Amino acid sequence: FRLPRICLPRRDIDLKKWAVVACDQYTSEPQYWREVEREVGDAPSSLHLIFPEAYLGSADAPARIQRIQQAMRSYLADGLLYEREGAIYVERSIGKRIRRGLMLELDLEHYDFGKASTSLIRPTEGTMVERLAPRIEVRRGAELEVPHVLVLIDDPGNTVIEPLGAARETLHKLYESDLMFGGGRIAGYAVDAAAAARAFRALHALGDPQEFARLHHVPPGTPVLLFAVGDGNHSLATAKSLWDSIKGSVGMDHPSRYALVEVENIHDPALEFAPIHRLLFGVTADIRQALAESFGSRLSCTDAPTAAAMRERVNAVDESRHAAGLIDPGARFSVIEISSPSSTLAVGTLQPFIDRFMEQGGATYLDYVHGDDVLERLASSDANVGIHLAPVSKANLLRMVVREGALPRKTFSMGEANEKRFY
Repeated sequence: FRLPRICLPRRDIDLKKWAVVACDQYTSEPQYWREVEREVGDAPSSLHLIFPEAYLGSADAPARIQRIQQAMRSYLADGLLYEREGAIYVERSIGKRIRRGLMLELDLEHYDFGKASTSLIRPTEGTMVERLAPRIEVRRGAELEVPHVLVLIDDPGNTVIEPLGAARETLHKLYESDLMFGGGRIAGYAVDAAAAARAFRALHALGDPQEFARLHHVPPGTPVLLFAVGDGNHSLATAKSLWDSIKGSVGMDHPSRYALVEVENIHDPALEFAPIHRLLFGVTADIRQALAESFGSRLSCTDAPTAAAMRERVNAVDESRHAAGLIDPGARFSVIEISSPSSTLAVGTLQPFIDRFMEQGGATYLDYVHGDDVLERLASSDANVGIHLAPVSKANLLRMVVREGALPRKTFSMGEANEKRFY
């Protein structure tokens, strides 16, 4: 890692219109992005620098990418951004919670997104390589990097980020703004050289192999996981893929070797994990019958009178079984339970089934949905089926990654959709 080089919006720009949520949110709700477009209008905004994934399959995708890259060039040429070097301490307020982060650049030479990765920087979840191609096309030839990557450190002693928060009154405030559509509030503070040096020493201490082995109860010599990619894994994997493809021709000192991220402490009490549900569109096969054929006598299925009752039952199932909610058209709610599971997590048990169901033509499209209410609303439509998953406890997340490797793709979310990182 190193101190970042960051371009910030000019001080006269309306930051509430500038800042929009991560492009991989609301993928099944294009109306959200239409509302963002109406809110922003022609004002300078990061909306014009990103590709909302709700539009990934659109016919105008190549033209959209050209517009994004042209907007980057125009913003730079017109002086809409000013450059500064150095770390930024970030506070994100959502309700009564204040989440704290530190903006750094990570060295992609120390990142491997493979499931068996043992690199210092590694994913917490599986990477869907097929999703990288359109992102690489946006990044290739782009003048700016507009990241939404959130990276976790395991710092139970609160040695890296929290001291910056304690000294916030002594830091120079760079920006502050409300965020649109229930996103809360954001503020960024310049970290001076002395404070950055203290944070860097603390980060290096977290990377000590002996301390790492002690903290995670693993054998000495276990490869250290210093930075765990929590959100934006595909964004970082895109950066890595592009870097690997060009480094032979541009040299090892090129800016593309590094990626800008926000580092957060997994022990921050304001950081809450939420499940990522599955939503199947265009379902033509009987998913209940397919479940019965796949899991046999290990499967039980019980109807629930309401969505709330379904969620309560899913969360109450003990660890010897895996449970999930099933939402059929017409708002029929059920709880499926699977005994003697082969995976540590329910998503690890169910995702292979879902993949087979899709491969066999049981549904036309699979999406990954944040928010119980969104899943329940969309799954109640004709020919849709929702699979509700319970939250993953953050207490043992990194230890699980260290011991078992990357978790199944889209296992958890660092907050609900409106809590995601804003550009």
